This record gives sequence, C-alpha cells and structure tokens, in this order.
Amino acid sequence: MHCYRLLSIILCLQLLSSVKPFQSVSTDIKRPSPNYKNQDTRLLAENQKTSTDAPKRKRSIRSTSGKKKVGKDIKNPDAVETWRIYGVDVNPDSLGSIDEKVCDVHPEKSYMTASVLESLLKRLRIKTNDSKIGDMPPQLIDARVVRRSIDARRRRGSDPMFTYVVDVDITKGNASECRFIHQPGRMERMGESDAKVCVEKTSNKKEDGALPKVLIVGAGPAGLFCALSLTSAGFKPIILERGKPVEARGKSIGALIHRRRLDSESNFSFGEGGAGTWSDGKLTTRIGRNSEPVRFVLETLVKYGAPSRILVEGAPHLGTDNLVRLLRSMREDIRSQGGEIHFGCKASKFDIKGGMVTSVQTTSTDGNSLDEQESFDDLDAVVLATGHSARDVYEELAESGIELEAKGFAVGFRVEHPQSIINEIQYGADWGRQVRTNRKSTDQYNAKYFETYDTETNHSGTLPVPSYRLATNEAFDGETNRGAYSFCMCPGGQIVPSSTEENSLCINGMSFSNRDSLWANSACVVTVSADDPILEKYRISPGQLAGLEFQRDMERKAWEFGGGNYTCPVQRLTDFVDGKVSETVPASSYRLGVKSAACHDIYPKPVYNALRHAIINHFEKSMPGFLTDEALIHGVETRTSSPVRIARHPITLQAVGVDNMYPAGEGAGFAGGIVSAAVDGLAVADSIKSKFLGRESSDDVKTFSIGFDY
Repeated sequence: MHCYRLLSIILCLQLLSSVKPFQSVSTDIKRPSPNYKNQDTRLLAENQKTSTDAPKRKRSIRSTSGKKKVGKDIKNPDAVETWRIYGVDVNPDSLGSIDEKVCDVHPEKSYMTASVLESLLKRLRIKTNDSKIGDMPPQLIDARVVRRSIDARRRRGSDPMFTYVVDVDITKGNASECRFIHQPGRMERMGESDAKVCVEKTSNKKEDGALPKVLIVGAGPAGLFCALSLTSAGFKPIILERGKPVEARGKSIGALIHRRRLDSESNFSFGEGGAGTWSDGKLTTRIGRNSEPVRFVLETLVKYGAPSRILVEGAPHLGTDNLVRLLRSMREDIRSQGGEIHFGCKASKFDIKGGMVTSVQTTSTDGNSLDEQESFDDLDAVVLATGHSARDVYEELAESGIELEAKGFAVGFRVEHPQSIINEIQYGADWGRQVRTNRKSTDQYNAKYFETYDTETNHSGTLPVPSYRLATNEAFDGETNRGAYSFCMCPGGQIVPSSTEENSLCINGMSFSNRDSLWANSACVVTVSADDPILEKYRISPGQLAGLEFQRDMERKAWEFGGGNYTCPVQRLTDFVDGKVSETVPASSYRLGVKSAACHDIYPKPVYNALRHAIINHFEKSMPGFLTDEALIHGVETRTSSPVRIARHPITLQAVGVDNMYPAGEGAGFAGGIVSAAVDGLAVADSIKSKFLGRESSDDVKTFSIGFDY
C-alpha cells in the first residue's frame, strides 16, 4: 500500500515539474494586464514583446513583396504599358491664366503643366526626390492629359478645381513597384485600342459593274457623316439639302435679324450643317465619351478644322464660328472624292413600289441649282437625315404609307440670366469674378458686378464661363408628375428665332466659341408623352403627327402673344411663377425686340403647372438664386427633339417595309444632338456598306445608335 502511494506521489511531482511557469491551464481565464504607470511604458513593453517575432515577420514580408521577388514574378518587366489615372485635381491658382488658343496645338501636352504633373505624382504617391518641378520622374516614361473638366461643387467651402484624366506610360516592373492596381474609374490599365469605325476602301460594285447609287436627304450631322464614311469606301453619294450653303445661309439669317424677313428654306433651322450650326455647338452626348464612334466623330471634326482641345475638354463645344469653317472643309472633301451636294433642293415626294424607293422627286427652293423640279431615279439606297424641323417630310412619308411612330418630346421656354449671376451661383462671390472671356467689355461688366461684395480675393487663376444642368422627374402638373429639365444651355450666348413657318415663333439659343456675351440662356422644358392627354385634340388623321400639330399651335400662340413681326413674348421669372404680367422687363439678348406678355397662359395648364413646380421646388433648390426677377422667360421653345420616329429595323437600320430607305439622325427620332446624330449617320453608312460589300457591319456603331424618349 505504501509503495503504491509513494509511486503516485512521484508521478504527480513529475507532472508538476513538466508544466511551464505562468501557463494557464484554462483558456477561458484571462490573465490580468500589467498595471503600467503611463502610456509610454505600455508602448515600450509592447515593442519589446513584438521584437521577439520581428525576424519571422520580416522574412514573411520579403518573401511576398521583396524587390528581387518582383522581377522574377512579372513577365517582361521592361515592357511598357499605359495606365489611365482619374481624379487628378489642380487648384486654378496653381495654373494661373490659361491661353486656350495655345492649347489648341497638341492639347494633351499643352495641358500637362508642371502643376498638373505635381498633382499626378501626388495622386500616385511617387516621390520626386531631387527631380526639378515639372520634370518627369524616372518611374514614368511619359504622361499626357486626355480630359480636363471643372468641378465647382464647392464642398465645404473648398475652391473649384480643375479635374484631369491622365494617361501615363510606365514599365510593368515600375507599375508593380509603385503598386498600380486596376480599379475602374480610379486607375485603369489600358488595353489595345479598337479598330476605327471607318472602313478601308474596297470594291463596292454591283454585279453589273455599276457603283451603288446612294441618295442622302439632308446635310446635317447625320447626313454629312454618312456621306464622309461612304466616300471613304469609294461610294459617290448624292446629298440633297433644302437650305443654302453655310456662307449664303449666314446672309439669310442676317436678313431675318436686321429686316425681319424669313426665308422658310434657309434660316436658323434649315441649311448646311442643320440646326446645330447656329447653336452652342455642344459635343456632349449620352452615348459615352470614350466610345470609339464618339472619338472618331471628334477626331473627324478636328481634321476638318475644329480646335484640337475638343479632344480633351470634358464638356467640349464648337460655337457657331468654328462650325462655319469646318462645314466648308467637309463639303470640299466630299466633292473632291466624287460626292455631289445639291443646295436649294427639297425632297418633295418619295415614289415607293414593291417595298423599294424607286425615285425621289425634288423641288428647287432657290431657282439656281436645279430646274423647278427634278427626279432622282434608279436609287439603291435613300438615307433620310432631314432634321426635326422638316415637318413637310413627315407629312409626305405618312401619305406614302411609311410607318411612323409618335414619340415623347418636351416643350417650354428659354430662361435668360445675366451671365454674372450664373458666375456667382456656380463659382461663388470669391471665384465668380475670376471668369474670363477675353472680351474686354464683358469682363469689365463681370468685375463691376462683383464690386458690390465686400469680400476680397487674391486669386490669380482664371475660370471658364460656367454652365448648368437641372433636372427632375417630380414636376407636379396638378394631377401627376412630369419630367422637367434644362436643355441646350448656352453660356455667354444669345436667344435667336428658329421659326421655319410664317406667322409663328419659336426660339433657340446659340453661342460663339468664346462665349463672351453678357447673358446666359437655357431652355427649361417639360416632357410630353406620346399618349399625353394634352395632345388629344390634335389627334387628327394621321394620329402619329399630333405632336407636330401641338408644336405648331404653340408657336402660333407665341407669335400672337408677342404681337407678331417676330417680337418675342417675355416675362420676369418671378412673375411667371406668380402668374402675372411683368410691368417692366430687363434687357434681353434677343435682337428682334421683346414684349411683356402673359407667357404663363401660352401652354396648357399641366405644362405651366409642372414647369412652375420644378422652378420653385427643384431648380431653385439646386441653384439658389436661379429664381430671380433679373431672369427673363422667352417664349417658346418647342423643338427640343422630333415628336415622330420613323420606324426602322434594329439590325439593318432600314425603314420598316422599305428595303432601301434608311432613316437617320435626330429628325428620324434616333439621336439627340450633334455627336449622336453623327454617330447614327455612321451606323447607317456602315449598314449600307455591309449590304453592298457583302460582309458583316461594325457592331460597335450599331450598339451606340440610339434614340431618346423624353
């Protein structure tokens, strides 16, 4: 018995001796932390504790991201790749005054100043070490600006900033060392660029050896870009334009402005270049700035004389003066490649037999280019690119049995503010005075406007003339919500008459390239759906044209409210929302005269109610100061888009039921603006080439051929 007890004691002692000191048996019981007297003592103890594991942790870091390991893991570390860096912000004071004309030559390099490079390196966390400011660091091979925009949102009172998107060339090894990680919208590795939209020249003869005969109706963006694409592939298209060439068109517009004489075929809406020629010349689009078709359109515009900076600016625009020059160059190029352009030639009748357009009858509108009537026969393809104001063409198509669809559109007014007020709203009192147009009188007026403020500023940077964009889907018309938005905003611009019919008045806005007028104007419009109750009384046969008749009626009322003779009815914005006629009105950019009128009574009540609700409850909240008695409503803006769409096949782009007719552009209901109309013209040209060349057409173009339902 004693032996067993002795043996048990010995075993217990051995077990106890094998237990390490301070080792807790239970994992549920926590040992209390030492009571350090101060923070420094605690940190020192923690550092001493971690130091025992340091060699092991160091080996782990070296094994995953050591410099020698990087070269072994990356194939071709010296290979060069391009990365696109977003969000490179630069304060205007760092840039000083920017000479836009200098930036027209290689803007991707001209905009790449020392301040931009410094901000880029900060964004990439690349230290310059001993490099001079403005010198490219050894980690990068090259850098160039691909886009520049202005961010004036003034978060927490911050300054407005120029925001750049920059492409950098860097070796794979350096990209890894600098920790470049592909993050869409922040930092993107760029792949090889896709093929251009244009097609190489090749044989396009029919079986009998003759060239396909393509007739294009309309010399707006859709028609011109369609023709350019076809001529590049060897086609010799014939363009019919009811208006005059851009030089003579300017004289017709001068006669309207100075002598109130309207040429119904050559005016602000009809003529070479379409309605966009006398506008702000905006090149923004919903298609996508980086899409290949859009880039092709912008590069083509530069080729024919547009300033190169439109390839870089975030919100590019041309202005009427630039559009006039480049249209002349386009015309000469089309003719030099065998294409024909007939001005003063209106398509008046389409002969359709067996599901094909066999001929197009035309009427001369100037008595010089052609006889009074002429017929174009034996047509292989007819492109309809007539624009949204060619109402007689819609009526002729309806009579010919072409399938038309009513679509949504928008109507409203032009709202004009002194540009200085928009400068203040968008940039604030401290930066609004820094807007420069390079027109002495305009800049002096802006400086005088801000003299009333006590705030002083030492800013050296300058800012471009600001614009704005407003929108809401909750504009209450008394029964339901409608959409309301600003449209075709023209900073530093003027309001012009865009009528095409006698005894009616509609207006539009335009700007020159410098945007140096004293005023800013924008359409403020309300949506009208295809089945809108306000169109009910206009649904005469054919019902698809109810929107056209509604537009006509509103334009006649505007003529009456203005007293005729192209005088524009106006109303202070504050009086408009109060529903009363203005006793006095401020100065206006509209050069044919204005008259105070009850503009709130022109449209049906649902349109007025919705616009009033949007101005008070949405526009003013988005832009405090927008609702002011210095703002002037001008009536009416009716032609934001076509109220009719010509039905076409989504793949072949041919009109439904007519195999050789191709509706294109804004007038056909498949675009909204200069760029999208041009892209749609390219898409149609691509389909025509596909048909006659016997090969697949580009999917890229068709994907971006879109229309809008407002």
